Amino acid sequence: MSAISTTLEKLSVGQTTAHNNMAWFPLLDAASPAADYLTLDEALNQGSARVTEVDEGGSVPELMFSNESARRVLLLDGEELVGAKQNRVLNITILVGAGQKLTIPVSCVEQGRWGYRSRDFSSADRAMYARGRARKMSQVSASLRERGERHADQHDVWDGVAGMARCLNVESPTEAMADAYEQSAESLASYTEAFKPVEHQVGAVFCLGGKVAGIELLDSADTFAKIAGKLVSSYAMDALGEQAKTGEKSDDAPAPGKDAVAAFMAKLANSTANPFEALGEGRDLRIEGAEIVGGALELDGRLVHLSAFTREASGDSLREQADELVSRIASYRDRRRMH
Repeated sequence: MSAISTTLEKLSVGQTTAHNNMAWFPLLDAASPAADYLTLDEALNQGSARVTEVDEGGSVPELMFSNESARRVLLLDGEELVGAKQNRVLNITILVGAGQKLTIPVSCVEQGRWGYRSRDFSSADRAMYARGRARKMSQVSASLRERGERHADQHDVWDGVAGMARCLNVESPTEAMADAYEQSAESLASYTEAFKPVEHQVGAVFCLGGKVAGIELLDSADTFAKIAGKLVSSYAMDALGEQAKTGEKSDDAPAPGKDAVAAFMAKLANSTANPFEALGEGRDLRIEGAEIVGGALELDGRLVHLSAFTREASGDSLREQADELVSRIASYRDRRRMH
């Protein structure tokens, strides 16, 4: 059995919580261990890690991560880093070893700036909106499969951020994803207040508009509690976008039943996960099924992080789209110093 199916099999599904057009089903594991790593926020707040441009000139799809601590540091797919020459989001989940320095793949989410605001990056209290993460995840998988690189289509990322801003009527002088979150802060807060982790919760199946949208799973309940707010805001931005499109809050959108959640998890467990050597420690698993797209980090037979989305929730036929975008990614790779 794969690490994904083995892990999913041992989880139990808790009682759903719903707010407006969004719901989650907690995934519980009473035997989850304490984390043997620091989160990105913990490492940066302690001053035991740094994120900088790769050099003085900078490179849009890459940053430098320096782990100066005696512990591993976990960086999660979609987490946003702000500052330096422009804001970026992580393309994959990475576990960086103690004392290690690593070039990490990222995508830009601030098209209209290329100039220093700070020398180091800080970590934002958010992750990229779920639909954007799903598109990026599929593109990264295609790039890795075809070229051995973990790049997304930068222009598609920018188009997605711009589309979200238009949908939410957000104005941003630098076309920054951060402005969409900050101008939606009050609405987002209602979601993060509604969705609070329960005891033994290591993950959740997220639902939007009455349908399963995706899953987030960590190897430790402690870790999930620390980053739950980021994950909730990721899906909540899509929930707000759907409300803006319909002009309604969709309060009456029922959460799907546990049978639908079980069916999604079964499809995920049976999906093919192609293994690649990870950046940092472990193995990078890429899920590219007909109905699900996802990625996971496996270390010594255990899943450190799993993130996967339904194709329907992404709004696109992502596998076909990603294959078409590989050539654009390669072209962009040769123009890394865009500014």
